[in-house]
Amino acid sequence: MSGHSNVVVEIDPKGAERAIRKFKRMCEAFGVTKEYRARKEYRKPSVKKKEKLKAAAKRNAKSKRKVEGSRKKI
Repeated sequence: MSGHSNVVVEIDPKGAERAIRKFKRMCEAFGVTKEYRARKEYRKPSVKKKEKLKAAAKRNAKSKRKVEGSRKKI
């Protein structure tokens, strides 16, 4: 992983559930789960590029719909 950060969560005697939730939040904040999903299987660079372009087109279409929708209401 990129930062090699250790995630340490102290467990209270009465709050194991809370500790698990805190651990999940910390892993998400450090990007551990995102990195894990990215490394789960190998994707060719060309496939990554196509997915990235597709996601960008989707974001642009969404923002375009949002702008057009706000113009109609005025």
